[in-house]
Amino acid sequence: MLRGVSGGVAPPAPDTTTHPLPGTQGASIVEHPHEHDRILILDYGSQYTQLIARRIREDRVYSEIHPPTRSLEWIRDWAPKGIILSGGPSSVYGDDGPGADPALLAMGIPILGICYGMHLVAHLEGSRVEGGRREYGRAELKVLEPDELFAGFEPSEPTTVWCSHGDHVNEPPPGYQVLASTPDLPVAAFASPDRKVFGVQFHPEVAHTPRGEEVISNFLFRICECSPTWTAGAFIQETVEQIREQVGEEATAVCGLSGGVDSSVAASLVHRAIGDRLTCIFVDNGVLRKGEREGVERTFRRHMGMRLVVVDAREEFLAALDGVTDPEKKRVAVGNTFIRVFERVAQEEGTDAAFLVQGTLYPDVIESLAVRGPSATIKTHHNVGGLPEDMHFELVEPLRELFKDEVRQVGRELGLPEEFVGRHPFPGPGLAIRVLGEVTPDRLRVLREADSIYLEEIRGAGLYDEIWQAFAVLLPVHSVGVMGDARTYENVVALRAVTSRDGMTADWYHFPHEVLARISTRIINEVSGVNRVTYDVSSKPPATIEWE
Repeated sequence: MLRGVSGGVAPPAPDTTTHPLPGTQGASIVEHPHEHDRILILDYGSQYTQLIARRIREDRVYSEIHPPTRSLEWIRDWAPKGIILSGGPSSVYGDDGPGADPALLAMGIPILGICYGMHLVAHLEGSRVEGGRREYGRAELKVLEPDELFAGFEPSEPTTVWCSHGDHVNEPPPGYQVLASTPDLPVAAFASPDRKVFGVQFHPEVAHTPRGEEVISNFLFRICECSPTWTAGAFIQETVEQIREQVGEEATAVCGLSGGVDSSVAASLVHRAIGDRLTCIFVDNGVLRKGEREGVERTFRRHMGMRLVVVDAREEFLAALDGVTDPEKKRVAVGNTFIRVFERVAQEEGTDAAFLVQGTLYPDVIESLAVRGPSATIKTHHNVGGLPEDMHFELVEPLRELFKDEVRQVGRELGLPEEFVGRHPFPGPGLAIRVLGEVTPDRLRVLREADSIYLEEIRGAGLYDEIWQAFAVLLPVHSVGVMGDARTYENVVALRAVTSRDGMTADWYHFPHEVLARISTRIINEVSGVNRVTYDVSSKPPATIEWE
């Protein structure tokens, strides 16, 4: 993720003793980062808004996404070095189109409007936004003014950009100049250079715009004059200070440890902040993968040096899941039971803990709650939307605004072993949301065995590190088969494997056919109750990574 800034003003040399880290906010424990330049992203509902944040963070500049309803007073107090207005599905003339205070453009803060954000700038500045010229996909951009935003671009060399819009601007607002055009759009980018207000019709944040990173870097470093100081080392130092401030000098905390990278990194950060006042609790909830409990105990005790309490609560969780088939109700059942177990164990261990540490990540929050502008709820995560309202803990969520790859960077900077840092994600509700339909001991047995064979074969083929996440799913259907010359009517297992950078988008993994064939043969031969195996070739979107 460390790279130079091509075509723009090169940022100062980064601190080479730390891994670069995209900017983040630690939920309830963070109000402002310390001494870092920052960019405010106002979210107008684009599917690409998270990518804008990622591109900025990859340049080691702190950024946050907020709804467009933030007041001018709030923005002024937050003191961004620049503001980006995202794209969105609305029209500036629509009844439900989110707007902006015209005074936003007069605050003296550099502004970059992207797609709908450009339309909004044009509309506020007195130019007409036209409809009826749909442009989806690649377009050839011709730069007319290779200064500032397009520094490093040659006017004689068209560059490919990605467009996704139905409205457009034919004439720039009064006082603005045209910076670039496409064969179909006379105004593909405009600017009021003296006021440092810019607009682009295309999406520089997506990979389909090859030089989009340069556009964003030019905005950050040439126009906003940011310094790239947001690194993994800076994040760790500041987050540890914030945890100490939140927890105080005497209170204790418990951490729900799963053995995955998220909870391990969260536990390491809190342990660094408060030491032995942290107790890690690993709950065997009955919906873990094969050998999970033994593996976590062995690895955690060898590497982490923290107090670990292992709790067998299998009967309690399976009782809470008995007869539950709706995936959202499964999450609530698991979330509620986790909290009750933590509360009971904290009391039994004499910690009287006031705080609960969780490894909640940014994608969990985005998919669970409409926290950013007009974002839609996709699904509830057990540790975001499934917690009881009357729980006795205050949450400590130091990773709440981080993407998965950013968490891995922090983990490596903390010195965690690769078996923690490189582990595939595993959902908090565990196999409960991979057994589609009713969760029973026998159905869990079938899935555990199939999943274990799947991961064993992936590792054996040397493919584990190429894949973001791989898992088996037990479908709520039976299929007819023939085994030993006899008719069978048994379970169907679906296999899922995806590649991704952060879990926000994902593509299905293209297995070598012989590997899939070997996996299928082993599952059918070795797992009693399975006679058919399928492979999921859906990308995210439109599908999610998990099935429930």
